[in-house]
Amino acid sequence: MKTRIRSTTVLCVRRNGKVVMAGDGQVHARPGGSKASAKKLRRLYNDKILAGFAGSTADAFALFGRFESKLEQHNGNLARSVVELAKDWRTDKALRHLEALLLSPT
Repeated sequence: MKTRIRSTTVLCVRRNGKVVMAGDGQVHARPGGSKASAKKLRRLYNDKILAGFAGSTADAFALFGRFESKLEQHNGNLARSVVELAKDWRTDKALRHLEALLLSPT
């Protein structure tokens, strides 16, 4: 049995109190096709929070939307927003089936 490997690159490095994130920009648009210019990084909550995604593009946009609403709801408190999103992810049936990861340095 052949295992099909799909991967993406989102890298986050913290050094001397500064953080850098980068993404490869590669997404698979359809079977056999890909796009190399996707923006996998976004600035959220008035450009104060940087986030990147890996996985299904549509699912990632759903996560970004939920995360942004949590940030607004909790006045930009990153830790609280992440915890509340994780709670939703565990209890919401639709969210549990998303095939995406969200990365944000703290």
